[in-house]
Amino acid sequence: MDTIIIDGAAMTTRDAAHSHLALRLGLPDYYGRNLDALYDCLTERTADTRLELRHVPALEAALGDYAGALLDTLRDAARDNPRLQVEFFS
Repeated sequence: MDTIIIDGAAMTTRDAAHSHLALRLGLPDYYGRNLDALYDCLTERTADTRLELRHVPALEAALGDYAGALLDTLRDAARDNPRLQVEFFS
């Protein structure tokens, strides 16, 4: 199983969040840089993958409501893709 660390402290804007996610997750060039596109990419993953999102409070402080929507997207993708696990850390 691949473990990918995502740093919430690096996601200070929506654009920075999607850049960081694209880099860390190895998302394709056509990634739409929005939550729907993120969900699609994550639910299409076929390799067993564990995402560890670190510094969640920093993410929430920087992105407010968008952080909540992002976390929900990650949870939804993990629920819908049995090969994906997501864990959140302070």
